[in-house]
Amino acid sequence: MGKTREIKKRIKAVGNIRRITKTMQMIATSKFARAQQSAMASKPYTTTLFDLVNELAAGLGDVTHPLLAGSTQTKRVGKELTLVLTSERGLCGPYNGSVLRAAAQLFRGNPDAKGLVEVVGKKGAGFFRYSGVQVSKAHNFGDKVSYDSARKLAEDYTARFLAGEISTVRVVYMKYLSAGRQTPTVMQLIPFQPPPAKKGDTSGPAKIYEFSPDAPALLGDLLPAAVKGLLFQAFNDAIVSEHVARMVAMKSATDNAGKAGKRLTRQYNRARQAQITTELTEIISGAAALA
Repeated sequence: MGKTREIKKRIKAVGNIRRITKTMQMIATSKFARAQQSAMASKPYTTTLFDLVNELAAGLGDVTHPLLAGSTQTKRVGKELTLVLTSERGLCGPYNGSVLRAAAQLFRGNPDAKGLVEVVGKKGAGFFRYSGVQVSKAHNFGDKVSYDSARKLAEDYTARFLAGEISTVRVVYMKYLSAGRQTPTVMQLIPFQPPPAKKGDTSGPAKIYEFSPDAPALLGDLLPAAVKGLLFQAFNDAIVSEHVARMVAMKSATDNAGKAGKRLTRQYNRARQAQITTELTEIISGAAALA
């Protein structure tokens, strides 16, 4: 009797867990749809701006800008800053672990990247506290980062870079490629670093630009806008990737809870059948003894 009662309690507990994980899966699915729409809406602007700055940087010639990598001859003396984007809550599968492993790999390959470490999300702050990495600042933007918040953060980084307080700003985050594919990425935000030209790509005539207004003034507007756009896109990618990971994790937990419930139900039926058989045997044995 005690065994069947225990199994029945476990069946009830597994059923409660399944209802909770199913609800969390539905919530994550709804949030993912909204976050994906926001991320996809901002990506064309960010991509176009990034490509435009790349083309201009390739055709600058002798024109330089402080926010452009390779523009200054002297090495900056400021510390390197690394911003790590993690989640506020858990139950999102390997999301936080993948981002934090990418950050740890960056720190192992470049110890200077630990000069100033800033983190978004309680999970990242807890990990660095446990690992002994000093966090200079922990940001709290909530579940959704507005463009105004990203803009203020980008302007703060830009001002500190131009003042010589920091020499490099990198962002470690989960880049969203599709609903089935996300990859941890280390992006150099400041100074802006165009991708290297492909070797052997000499097809077509060289592009020559005439700047109006002049190149320094144009880059003075485009480069800060590109920094703001890239940082905001990184936040959007991180948020939608988190919701995807939580949706997948909760679906897996729901399916596992359903399988566990079926397995416990079979155990309960076997135990109950064995108990009934034992009771019938005792009744028949007692009747035979009285006969």
